Amino acid sequence: LPQSPPLLLGSALLGMCYHDNSLVSASLEALIQHLVPTVDYYPDRSYVFTFLLSSRLFLPPYELMTRVCHLCVEQQRSGDALLDKIRFREVAPKLVQLLTEWTETFPYDFRDERMMRCLKDMTHHVARGDEVSYSWRAMQQMTQRLIKRLSALGQYEEAVAALNAVAMERPASLKSKQASAQRSDVLSVCDDPFVLAQQLTHIELDRLSFIGPEEFIQTFAMKDPLENHKGFFRKRKTSNLEAYVSWFNRLSYLVATEICMPMKKKHRARIIEFFIDVAQECFNIGNFNSLMAIITGMNMSPVARLKKTWNKVNTDKFDILEHQMDPSSNFSNYRTALRGATQRSETAHSSQEKIVIPFFSLLIKDIYFLNEGCASRLSNGHINFEKLWELAKQVSEFLVWRQVICPFDRDRRILQYLVTTPIFTEDELHLASYESEGPENNLEKDSRRSLRSSLLHRENRT
Repeated sequence: LPQSPPLLLGSALLGMCYHDNSLVSASLEALIQHLVPTVDYYPDRSYVFTFLLSSRLFLPPYELMTRVCHLCVEQQRSGDALLDKIRFREVAPKLVQLLTEWTETFPYDFRDERMMRCLKDMTHHVARGDEVSYSWRAMQQMTQRLIKRLSALGQYEEAVAALNAVAMERPASLKSKQASAQRSDVLSVCDDPFVLAQQLTHIELDRLSFIGPEEFIQTFAMKDPLENHKGFFRKRKTSNLEAYVSWFNRLSYLVATEICMPMKKKHRARIIEFFIDVAQECFNIGNFNSLMAIITGMNMSPVARLKKTWNKVNTDKFDILEHQMDPSSNFSNYRTALRGATQRSETAHSSQEKIVIPFFSLLIKDIYFLNEGCASRLSNGHINFEKLWELAKQVSEFLVWRQVICPFDRDRRILQYLVTTPIFTEDELHLASYESEGPENNLEKDSRRSLRSSLLHRENRT
């Protein structure tokens, strides 16, 4: 990210420290003042994004918005009502620009009624200046776009909840391995690895597109010991980010379920080989999240212990994919592949080449450790803005990946299967695995006996 130079002079620069023309630390009050536009000044866009993203570590967004709007209005006061009106009319376009950037980049902040109230108050204030002005019309259009975005978010969350409810249903066909043979399997729905990888990419990009950039910061916003606004963070959950992580877990369990379900060893081997090919196609597309979910599912112990099945599989491609996602040296192989995909995306000639879907859990982990490993405040009470630049750099890269439109045709039947078909629980997976290939030692025999007993007990209770 380009860094904001010291554009303000005099009192606005008090409490702000620069190094090589880059802001490195400042008091919270100075940072808020630096965000406030004037007739002659508008903050650098990279500063606006960085501070709006991470300011929630120190105060809730509604409080920041209230203070910024108040300062913007107060700075125009001269004691002469007519002069004040003229001066506010001059600064209004820049205030509207700031609020537009806020509503478009962080729309979920405005699910807080206090934010919407403040936005409404500023619309009235702009209207008092000139009801037919460009600024008033821009405020109206901005509010309409915001409401449309929040409506789409609500519809998405309802749809995900409905899909999850369908997927949680436990039909009788899944309660025993013999009966589950009647259930459709992935090969009966789609036997083309490239098509399945394309549909997985649709799901990934759909769900990525609804994750707000602020959700990365909200995951650890409560950890700041100086934060006194816990109530705000309890209300604003990181629901879209959590739903995306849940999708990864579902895909892993779906892969394991599909492998453990078939009665015949030959069929299990065929499904393993199919998912290896799907994983390879995901890698080629740049869909690293689905790739890692598939590898995770194939490495789950109920699948990994099926030695007779694996003996029938050519694992050369799988070994290469595992090497690419090897966690050693902090996932250095994957990070190299991700850089390659990012470079391809930056010079892309087609929509397909633009696709970069990171291994999401590692992205969250990277941001978490960046936050944990670096103090948010310095010993003099200043906010460590160098840290905020780094957080913004990581999150802004995600925003570029998030906005890619999936270029592949949708197959509703395949998509429906991937997100709603019932999957085994961990205990059911282990039992299905033992029924595919019997226990090899006393420990596994005891485990099977215990699983049968506990699952039977659960079924009787339901």
